[in-house]
Amino acid sequence: MRTKSLKKNKINVITLGCSKNVYDSEVLMGQLRASGKDVAHEAPAAEEGNIIVINTCGFINNAKAESINTILEYVEKKEQGLVDKVFVTGCLSERYRPDLEKEIPNVDQYFGTTELPGLLKALGADYKHELLGERLTTTPKNYAYLKIAEGCDRPCSFCAIPIMRGKHVSQTIEKLVKEAEGLARDGVKELILIAQDLTYYGLDIYKKRNLGELLEALVKVEGIEWIRLHYAFPTGFPMDVLEIMKREPKICNYIDIPLQHISDRILKSMRRGTTKEKTTKLINEFREAVPGMTIRTTLIVGYPGETQEDFEIMRDWVQEMKFERLGCFTYSHEENTHAYLLEDDVPEEVKQQRANDIMEIQSQISWDLNQEKIGQTFRCIIDRKEGGHFVGRTEFDSPDVDNEVLIDATKHYVKTGDFVMVKITDATEFDLYAEPV
Repeated sequence: MRTKSLKKNKINVITLGCSKNVYDSEVLMGQLRASGKDVAHEAPAAEEGNIIVINTCGFINNAKAESINTILEYVEKKEQGLVDKVFVTGCLSERYRPDLEKEIPNVDQYFGTTELPGLLKALGADYKHELLGERLTTTPKNYAYLKIAEGCDRPCSFCAIPIMRGKHVSQTIEKLVKEAEGLARDGVKELILIAQDLTYYGLDIYKKRNLGELLEALVKVEGIEWIRLHYAFPTGFPMDVLEIMKREPKICNYIDIPLQHISDRILKSMRRGTTKEKTTKLINEFREAVPGMTIRTTLIVGYPGETQEDFEIMRDWVQEMKFERLGCFTYSHEENTHAYLLEDDVPEEVKQQRANDIMEIQSQISWDLNQEKIGQTFRCIIDRKEGGHFVGRTEFDSPDVDNEVLIDATKHYVKTGDFVMVKITDATEFDLYAEPV
């Protein structure tokens, strides 16, 4: 029989999945800290704490497997007496709670994505409404995510996010400005705007696409020097945003716009509401409006019914468009989505081969673009020191997914969290080497 651990109550929050989950964990920890709780984020085993909260991801198969393995790992620790309680929250829990309760009953309680007050109560804390936007950030001190909306109203056939996160709900401009001001007071210099869909921002509360007005308000926040845009949907994109981006030095010349595919046949089945012609025109308009901007996109290969011809249309288009940043995923067949009714007929090894082919092309594009940067000077923010290098980013790079700037720490000293001007001395496909100027 297992014995209760002798650790005094400390809550360790484990975050899996995307930046939206990181944000949710930070809000949870801010609330716990305000209730006087001892809380840590992904503390090492020796300081782990006796109460574990796992914030799960349920987006695609790999993410679900990682979430389930993490739950099983901590249930095992509970049975060994190493931890006392395990709570599970987030997308996987929202989507599969009945199954999880049946299959892994030793978890103390499961919570969905909208049940923060209930989770806090289970952890012996009160939900404090007055903590407007206050949270315990887990990112390096110089940047933070700002979630401007929750949920999604798009009907994409392959995506389970509306099932897990519900309908699109925008936050008000006033609330977001207040949150940004609080982050700036804590030393944050870069805001990364996130939502399931930035393009839709404001339609529910202002009856118009209002991302431009939000940006106009956020650039006035003192202390914030960079504002970066993540996850914009291509259909109905508010083009006034590009004019503001060009005019306002604080808004990074960068946008993350997941396009998913380019074959008209597949786009129609995906219910993306666009065509190859419209998408190409949109990307060209972006580049015309803001010369030198960086566009990041993501693509899906192996969607049901994707023929070799569909794939070649996408492959040739990637070669032609030369995106500055690009990620590629293999299709994941998700229950309760529209595409689940279709036959998942592309073999796994074909999916993988197609993803590799796309990334090989992108690797060459990235290499060529990076070689052009050698000898140029860029403003760079320093995120951390790692091994023998200080690691930073230019305005054209987002944390964790894009190029990094590496500065030799044995020869140069720069301060973490500071902006520095650097000259690029060398480059690989995904890294830039630089020295301060």
